[in-house]
Order: sequence, then C-alpha cells, then structure tokens
Amino acid sequence: MDWNLAYTWLVIALLLGLGELASGALVLLALAAAAALTAIIAWLGFGLSWQLLGMGVLAGVLVPLAVMRIRPAFSPRGVAYGTTGTGVEKGHRYTTLKRDFDGASGIKVNGDFYRIRLAADANEKSGETELPAGSSVIFQDFDGTTAIVTLATPKEL
Repeated sequence: MDWNLAYTWLVIALLLGLGELASGALVLLALAAAAALTAIIAWLGFGLSWQLLGMGVLAGVLVPLAVMRIRPAFSPRGVAYGTTGTGVEKGHRYTTLKRDFDGASGIKVNGDFYRIRLAADANEKSGETELPAGSSVIFQDFDGTTAIVTLATPKEL
C-alpha cells in the first residue's frame, strides 16, 4: 500500500475527531469533517494548494454551521449560557440553598452556585452571608463571584 496525501488528511480528521471528545464544542468535529472531505479532494488527485484551499473553504462553512446551528440543539432549553453577570438576572427571584461540603448559603444562577450577601438596606442587616435554606431572595447584582441579594417581600412572592 502506497501512502498518499489522502491518508494524511484522514489521520488529521481522526485526531480532530478524537480531540472533540475532550472539548464538546463541536468546533473540532467540524474541522474533522472538513479534513475528511479534503481527503476526498486529495484522493481525486488535486495538488496540495487545492487541498489547502478546499480545507479552508470547508472549514469556513462547517465551523459556523456547527457552532450556530448544531450546538444549540444540544443545550438545555431556557438556559442562556454566557449571559450570567450581564444584568439579565436582575430582579429575578431565587431560593437559597446550602452547599453540601461547607454549608455556605447561595443561589443557583444558570446552574452555577454563587454565594450570597444581603445588600445594604434600611430594613435588614447588610453584609449578612448566611440565610436559611429555602429563603426567597431577589437578585440585585454581582460583586465578583458573590451574588448581592435582598430578601423577597410577601408581595414579591
């Protein structure tokens, strides 16, 4: 069996496909598909410059397609990844939780646990970081990785 450039493209596609198992972002999988299609270009006898041009064009089409069209199908509904901390949570009601390993009070925003601190207010002690589990709070802002909250009033429940 003679080694040709098509086999090299298939090895590159295989390595990119294996790398995708570690990342899960679908970028490496799209690049693996582009490399596999480039192997067809090499098998047809086109030169290296045409193969590289084909790889560039195929990657330019497949990567945005995978990231913008296919990846959202694998994300849970209602979760807007990448928006935490931009202000979209402000004013939403959350229920406090106790973290298992250290008993810290916090809330879960988009699936991530954040420790809490009560905001400065005339009616409550500001700076309090411990609340009973199940307390209703209204999210205000982030201070680093700490969620600044206020206690929910009965009319807000």
